[in-house]
Amino acid sequence: MSKSIKIKLSLTNNTVFDTSKLNNKTVLFFYPKAMTSGCSIEVQDFQKKLTTFKKLGFDVFGASKDTVEKNAKFSDKYKLKYELGSDVTDACEKLGIWIEKSMYGKKYFGINRSTFILDKKGKILHSWFKVKVKDHVDEVIKFITETKI
Repeated sequence: MSKSIKIKLSLTNNTVFDTSKLNNKTVLFFYPKAMTSGCSIEVQDFQKKLTTFKKLGFDVFGASKDTVEKNAKFSDKYKLKYELGSDVTDACEKLGIWIEKSMYGKKYFGINRSTFILDKKGKILHSWFKVKVKDHVDEVIKFITETKI
């Protein structure tokens, strides 16, 4: 997938993430639900490597369908130094990551844990879907350094 996307997310600092107004190349990851175990590990893993991403010239943003208030609490809980976004419109649908899931026989819609690398114009340079949290952040860094994007 190497197309430009136009999405906006409401951020925890009361600003808007807008793919048409990016300052740097960006790592944008989507997690299913704030305050859950896998998502907590993921946001902390990105936090631990934030300096590495900055040195490589990348901003980092996380996002979910949770409210701005819930994401703000999530961010505060782990003292994140990057913003979390709330998809209050249709970003997940545009990216094809709002999917039907099933748990204990009950069907529902949720986020397919995914990560996107965007250039300054919002073009998707690389993407990962059905992400497994363990070692994923290192995988993203390895891809960036090996491809020199």
